[in-house]
Amino acid sequence: MSEEATPASVLEYLRRDSFIERDARSRAYAILDEGSAQELLGPFDRVESPWLAPQGVVPEADDGVVIVRGTVAGRATVIVGIEQAFQGGGIGEVSGAKIAAALGLAARDSRTGTPTAAVLLLETGGVRLQEANLGLAAVAEACAAVLELREQQAVVAVVAGGLGSFGGMSIVAGLCSTVIMTREARLGLNGPEVIESEAGIQEFDSTDRALVWSIDGGAQRHALGQADQLVKDDTDQIRKAVARAILDGPRAAHSSRDLSALRAHLSAIDPLSPPAPSELAGVFANSSSAQPRWSGGNDAEPSAGRGRAWANALGNTPPVQLESTLIESAMNVDGVPGVLLTVVPDPDSPFRRARNGEVGLLEGLSLAERVSRITAEDAQLPAARKRPIIAIVDLPSQAYGRLEEMVGIHLHLAAAVDAYATARTAGHPIVALVVGTALSGGFLAHGLQANQILALDDPAVEIHAMHKPAAARITRRTVAELDALAATVPPLSYDIRDWATLGLCNGLLAVSDAGDPTTEDVAAVRQQLEAAVDRARNGTTSLEGRWSAETSGGNRAATRRVWQAMVDQWD
Repeated sequence: MSEEATPASVLEYLRRDSFIERDARSRAYAILDEGSAQELLGPFDRVESPWLAPQGVVPEADDGVVIVRGTVAGRATVIVGIEQAFQGGGIGEVSGAKIAAALGLAARDSRTGTPTAAVLLLETGGVRLQEANLGLAAVAEACAAVLELREQQAVVAVVAGGLGSFGGMSIVAGLCSTVIMTREARLGLNGPEVIESEAGIQEFDSTDRALVWSIDGGAQRHALGQADQLVKDDTDQIRKAVARAILDGPRAAHSSRDLSALRAHLSAIDPLSPPAPSELAGVFANSSSAQPRWSGGNDAEPSAGRGRAWANALGNTPPVQLESTLIESAMNVDGVPGVLLTVVPDPDSPFRRARNGEVGLLEGLSLAERVSRITAEDAQLPAARKRPIIAIVDLPSQAYGRLEEMVGIHLHLAAAVDAYATARTAGHPIVALVVGTALSGGFLAHGLQANQILALDDPAVEIHAMHKPAAARITRRTVAELDALAATVPPLSYDIRDWATLGLCNGLLAVSDAGDPTTEDVAAVRQQLEAAVDRARNGTTSLEGRWSAETSGGNRAATRRVWQAMVDQWD
């Protein structure tokens, strides 16, 4: 409704066909041309999550994701609808595999002469914590699938309801060709409740609805240029907006690659005295020639940390500071200069929520800039001469803060994901070396798009979707209960050896001192990195090998079942 309601506008509002009030299946059918819809892998196929029942959670027969093929304005389209009523729209192994398979098959058809667009109906809180590490992997695979299809056909994200889109799926939204929102919808990386839990009520009061919508709401995202269209909660209007986006076809330019705009916007912000949300659109509009309003360097003694220790040890020369929280080293690999990129702590960073090694606004953007530059510089080289890019990973998570959400951290992390995936598909070996913690959106942005992932076999190495105390709170368990369940549910586990059974690990490396590597440790890890680069050069540039029986055994059998069923029903 408009701010100044009249009897006529009230009547119009009451008579509308609300899109928000529909469930995911009804929304999907409503978008497609009448009579064209065909649901794939529906509830009667009964492909359920294998991980929920052992935790006392009743699974859903379609795992909360609806896939429907058909046409929109006569154009072949696949709709992916996420059902918020099941597990808050959380993404697990099966639901994530359905999303990635639908997008992947649309890309295959588009390459072979049947152009097929995609529409993502996002009502999600992000990764389903009961399936944490497989949910995180599924989101990374969905990101890669969006990028593959986006080059050929439109990929449209629709965020309509009050739940909106949060977590890793908002990174997916940031990669889409077009984002359509209603005024009622929200879009952000970290939900208000999560920020309050991680950083305190003084950082973000999740009960302040006016504050929440002033930062994450559809009108604000549209004003900032982070949503392309703002529409009313009306099924016909949303259908027409989707049709326009699909008929426009694939875009030549994407928000996740407009790094100069992201840099200009960030430079215009004083992170220690940020503007109010209502002022931000004006700041962005006048930012084209803005000089940074903050210092990007730190002359103090660098903070200790595993990431920096390994960057120093593995590099041929001392690291170069790209930002106060991002360093670059060089390491020769079979005669080719490799690039080591490491996010590091800086206790004096002006971005105070990213002082402990988190991937925040500056880190996501700087990673995207550096990786994109490497890809461009090596574009004309033969595959064997393209520089390996090694992501040294020791990061507590993404940055949880009001400023980060206000500016749009989901888009900054999407830029990093885009850059890494683009480098990988261009033939650069991308290797992630996890030497410490690798949590949540930070790992999505810096590590999970790699061809090869290596991790130190050390108790302090931890990969997960969320810090353990926060995960326990959100799943309404004690930490002890979470640990007990993890003994039989590998994707829930914080143990690196359990994570290594999920198909994501290409090498678990034994070292004598993970925090202060010895000469022997460094030599052994160098050898493993060289082997990983060689495998990346000679293997696939996609992520599909992660769920093979050879790499994941039975722990990703459900993913393989989803892909096979989707292929069978699609064809």
